[in-house]
Amino acid sequence: MGIRKLKPVTPSQRTTSLLNFEEITKSKPEKSLIAPLKKSGGRNNAGRMTIRQRGGGHKRRYRIVDFKRDKFGVEATIIAIEYDPNRTANIALLEYTDGEKRYIIAPAKIEVGQKVISGDSVEPKVGNAMKLKNMPLGTIVHNIELYPGKGGMMARGAGTYANLTAKEGKYAILKLPSGETRMVLGECMGTVGSVGNSDHQNVVLGKAGRKRWKGRRPRVRGVAMNPVDHPMGGGEGRASGGIPRNRNGLPAKGKKTRAKKKHSSRLIISRKKKR
Repeated sequence: MGIRKLKPVTPSQRTTSLLNFEEITKSKPEKSLIAPLKKSGGRNNAGRMTIRQRGGGHKRRYRIVDFKRDKFGVEATIIAIEYDPNRTANIALLEYTDGEKRYIIAPAKIEVGQKVISGDSVEPKVGNAMKLKNMPLGTIVHNIELYPGKGGMMARGAGTYANLTAKEGKYAILKLPSGETRMVLGECMGTVGSVGNSDHQNVVLGKAGRKRWKGRRPRVRGVAMNPVDHPMGGGEGRASGGIPRNRNGLPAKGKKTRAKKKHSSRLIISRKKKR
């Protein structure tokens, strides 16, 4: 999808950039593949606010996306590319030869009318799903499982992909979008190609109102608060607040939060790049 700029009739339109939705072919979702989606407003099951800056926003319906791609050996035709308000990527509507319809994350450069299939010995074409152990080295892959049969968990955002760099025994070695290199079981499924809608990163909201439409409320800086409200609050004049901390007093920038004894650390070959 391309980006379009607006004529600056208002101050906010001067910086706004929007997606032109040229790839979208269908505006209304498939009725059999939607579910109600209730907003939490940042509250937990006790009704207490656990996440701030949440609330409001446009009403949404959840699109049931097939992350498992477990309908093996049955060919499907892409009949539409749709917008999904719940994710950055677009979704593609598939119709299998037996009449069943499913949504998948739309890969880049996929078109309506194209055939896709999932299985053990399928061709590594864009949109096809297969086990990592059956993919040739150098394959660009997205929607990757971490546990066989659980469904894709990695590389699902707009424009993301992983690169299959090597195979060692029962493991495949992937370079992930974060820059991390890790081992994943070869039995895990992945979809060939990168996720579409890569221009999503170039969108500029332009005004606070568009953030409110997404369900995000205003964020107040800690240094603008009083000492009772935030560790960085208070002080005379425009005090900077010292070491950046969150509301609980923990360092907010650069502190490692990964558990030291996490069992999957043995599968990580090199950590993600530092900013």
